[in-house]
Amino acid sequence: MKAMTGDLPTRPEEWAFEIKWDGMRAIATVVDGAVTFTSTNLIDVTASFPELAKLADALGGREAVLDGEIVAFDDDGRPSFSAVQYRMHQPDPLVATHRAAEVPVVYIAFDLLWFDGLDAMSLPYTYRRKLLAELLEDGPNWQAPDYVVGKGEQLLEAARMRDLEGVVAKRLDSTYQPGRRAQTWRKIKIRHQQELVVGGWIPGHGRSRHLGSLMVGYFDEARAVGPLRWAGNVGSGFSNRDLRLLGTLLRDLETPGCPFDPVPAGRFATGARYVRPELVIEVAFSEWTPGGRLRHPSFLGLRSDKRPEEVVREVSPTRRSST
Repeated sequence: MKAMTGDLPTRPEEWAFEIKWDGMRAIATVVDGAVTFTSTNLIDVTASFPELAKLADALGGREAVLDGEIVAFDDDGRPSFSAVQYRMHQPDPLVATHRAAEVPVVYIAFDLLWFDGLDAMSLPYTYRRKLLAELLEDGPNWQAPDYVVGKGEQLLEAARMRDLEGVVAKRLDSTYQPGRRAQTWRKIKIRHQQELVVGGWIPGHGRSRHLGSLMVGYFDEARAVGPLRWAGNVGSGFSNRDLRLLGTLLRDLETPGCPFDPVPAGRFATGARYVRPELVIEVAFSEWTPGGRLRHPSFLGLRSDKRPEEVVREVSPTRRSST
């Protein structure tokens, strides 16, 4: 289940508010004393996070399916997508164990979908959270943070002071609707950040002579309905490791045809080399321009857990909702 982008609700007493964690969404399935983590595009990512294996022991033999976020923290204790991205793409157990020592992660569980034969998805949010709190105690690499009722503005301000991504509002009576982006869950962002599809690249100079910027876009609707719309170029935020990895991936995806419609023009498209629209990246930016371009975009990392056909433009809130 996913949240819609929006504003704080005007009847906050009907909503629960949680911190929006800047990490990797994952379903944790605990069966027969072992836990499996699955990304939103149904890839088994368990091997990449060996420090989470003992989550099964924390349930004391109970079987359950949890929803949550795999999060890594920076030196200031803030969730960092760049840090967790370092952990996301490593299925080799030995390398994953080494990286776990360098950049440990925490599984933030925020919902309970099933346990001991009970399908909990049709239960109200508050009951699911009560069951989750009773089922899972905080451990060294997992926790089930509490939520607040009716205090969305206060939590949003606290998140703003900590330079966090935002908050998520969930109706107290909301059921869990898998595969849907529902109005009963709402994300309120402090800083703009979203996934975008890579459709091409521009050669650069200096250390980035093989990659100057990525040409990125989005679909008009989910499931790749309609053309890929150009959202501009992302030319900052790359580490040397990012440049090497992206260089390899882009060469393998190169194609003579332009995936964008309309075809980009002007100085930002000079020397463009196009690729099949299969890579998804996370981008931070200041705002959308009136012409539908990103302003001051910066690369945060690859999203191997996202399918390109699901990437649409998330409309920035412009007014307070009446819901």
